Amino acid sequence: GTKRLPRAIVVGVKKGGTRAVLEFIRVHPEVRALGTEPHFFDRNYHRGLEWYRSLMPRTLDSQITVEKTPSYFVTKEAPRRIFNMSRDTKLIVVVRNPVTRAISDYTQTLSKKPDIPTFEGLTFRNRSLGLVDTSWNAIRIGMYAVHLESWLQYFPLSQIHFVSGEKLITDPAGEMGKVQDFLGIKRVITDKHFYFNKTKGFPCLKKSESSGLPRCLGKSKGRTHVQIDPEVIEQLRDFYRPYNIKFYETVGQDFRWE
Repeated sequence: GTKRLPRAIVVGVKKGGTRAVLEFIRVHPEVRALGTEPHFFDRNYHRGLEWYRSLMPRTLDSQITVEKTPSYFVTKEAPRRIFNMSRDTKLIVVVRNPVTRAISDYTQTLSKKPDIPTFEGLTFRNRSLGLVDTSWNAIRIGMYAVHLESWLQYFPLSQIHFVSGEKLITDPAGEMGKVQDFLGIKRVITDKHFYFNKTKGFPCLKKSESSGLPRCLGKSKGRTHVQIDPEVIEQLRDFYRPYNIKFYETVGQDFRWE
């Protein structure tokens, strides 16, 4: 095999379900995926395309190379840089309800830095006025319609596939069927590949790419979310609503977060 630049990239979003999509798709015999996040188009671009290529797994002519780095979706320069590598790159974006995504993001940060301010404290610039702090990354990432604009300057919608993070849990085979169609490969990954893990609360693979053993995502996945005041959740729902509606209209898909 040969190391090739990726033909498809999972560009986002953080805490949306990108790791699950990568682990599920790499079961396919025609897909080879880089396991770690290379962060080439955001942090390591100065190292050049040959460095990036050197990280990739070896593939046969019939196989597709895939990588995932969820921070690309919110990186201003990423669309242009990917376009300059190849205008035919297929892009996969895993999205999920921006309110639950923000809480999940905060929960992850809290597990690493227990002394950060409360979720409420970081969410609002002024809570009584309902002013949300859009400079906080956990909030900003969920403004999907805003970030998508940068991508649409370089790529047609037909080259971007949106995966529902919610459906990935309730119907993994259905969502992965659409991903396989988008990549132009046969639907090999089906219902028979998954079982539902009740303790984690999401699907696991019956067998992984590298062994015949069942494979669930790591310990950090499926964490119990921090309890948030329902009123704060309501305010955030109101804040995201216009962005969500614009996003649905742009991509022609209703994710039913409302």
